[in-house]
Amino acid sequence: MNHVRDGITTANQIAAAAIIRNVQVKPLTCAIGAELSGVQLGAAAQDAALREAIRDLLLSHKVLFFRDQDLSRSDHIAFARHFGALEDHPVAGSDPDHPGLVRIYKTPDTPNDRYENAWHSDASWREIPPMGCVLHCVECPEVGGDTMWANMVLAYERLPEDIKTRIAGLRARHSIEASFGAAMPLEKRLALRAQFPDAEHPVVRTHPETGEKILYVNAFTTHFTNYHTDANVRFGQDYAPGASQLLHYLIAQAQAPEYQVRWRWQPGSVAFWDNRSTQHYAVMDYPPCHRKMERAGIMGDATY
Repeated sequence: MNHVRDGITTANQIAAAAIIRNVQVKPLTCAIGAELSGVQLGAAAQDAALREAIRDLLLSHKVLFFRDQDLSRSDHIAFARHFGALEDHPVAGSDPDHPGLVRIYKTPDTPNDRYENAWHSDASWREIPPMGCVLHCVECPEVGGDTMWANMVLAYERLPEDIKTRIAGLRARHSIEASFGAAMPLEKRLALRAQFPDAEHPVVRTHPETGEKILYVNAFTTHFTNYHTDANVRFGQDYAPGASQLLHYLIAQAQAPEYQVRWRWQPGSVAFWDNRSTQHYAVMDYPPCHRKMERAGIMGDATY
């Protein structure tokens, strides 16, 4: 089956489609990220051709940024919903009047609420993780509180060939219990695990639209599930700590600055990222300030 979408064959075609819609595209690094100007996402929710151009740019640049967006909550979810159904988050609070709009509010009263300052792909602990996310800045510090993204397609491409060989076919577990649930009382944590059992995904997943190979382990990943074979394990230390050392090495690839872009937020700024091919890290260097973000997570498809 060919999973590569029509209409994303060349960067020139993508740029031409954007220009037709009066959208200016400014790449932010050589690896990932572009800032789009000349577009309001509220209007884009009503313009199918513009949304298609945005989608193609997303597949090319992995994360798109927008400034000065006059975006109501209704506009926010209307835009995101055109790319797929929206999902709630079992731990983070959602807006009661706008299902699927998750409120990520940090205040001086929550200085130790640190779930985002680790390299992660949103909700990889789901059996079917999100396709993408649209994040709107409502309030932020004057300085600090940036978010960083990493291109995990590039992270896989640049792995040593012997590592690619070792991880081909490997699968790994991703856990909400060991992350969001870790600080919960035992009964509540076990109830969370019962509701969301650990998901298993390939260590190298294939992008369903572009066919790209993606390194798919992150802060939610706990262990490999099929490493302990005769080909990999001669003695105990080949598995423990051998497997965990390999996993930590792979997770650390997102930390390479050559794969990253860093975005400074302003009220009204929006980021739209492909959650399949990226990881992100919210830099928590701003307490005791307020930082209020609202996110629409777009349901995705099974990993393979």
